[in-house]
Amino acid sequence: MKKLSIIFTLLFAASLPGYSQKYDVNKSNEAIKTFKEKDPGISKHFNTAYGYAILPSVGKGAIGIGGANGKGTVYKKGDPVADVNMTQITIGFQLGGQSYAEIIFFKDKNAYVRFIEHKFEFSAQVSAVALSAGVSADAPYKDGILIFTMAKGGLMYEASIGGQKFKVTLYE
Repeated sequence: MKKLSIIFTLLFAASLPGYSQKYDVNKSNEAIKTFKEKDPGISKHFNTAYGYAILPSVGKGAIGIGGANGKGTVYKKGDPVADVNMTQITIGFQLGGQSYAEIIFFKDKNAYVRFIEHKFEFSAQVSAVALSAGVSADAPYKDGILIFTMAKGGLMYEASIGGQKFKVTLYE
């Protein structure tokens, strides 16, 4: 039992980078650059989306019950307009810890406003596309939203359900 407690503590600690990360537009801009380097086709989404949210580093850990957290920036028409904090809870067969970057594109004003006004939670029905070269070209929007993730490190075995919740703080 003590070993399980130690493992859970270590995995939970792996999910903490999002908590310790302070808001920094430069980190968000660097993450955008990395997404574009990984798949140049993603540039079309940056150029045509009404807005997008970038979470440069999301930490995730789980043993049966999992959690994740990350902070980042919301952009409207290419300009930073808000901070965003994401929390996630999952349950199911899962074990491990990982770090990843996430970008959420908003196709139109309606999708963007739903996100900004906190009327938005991602559930099991909304899925993210794991970014690899060429994958972004044909990725479809679903309900005005398109999500890409890019692994940064760690190892996670997972068959779980859950959701992400976002808190947006607009700049004054």
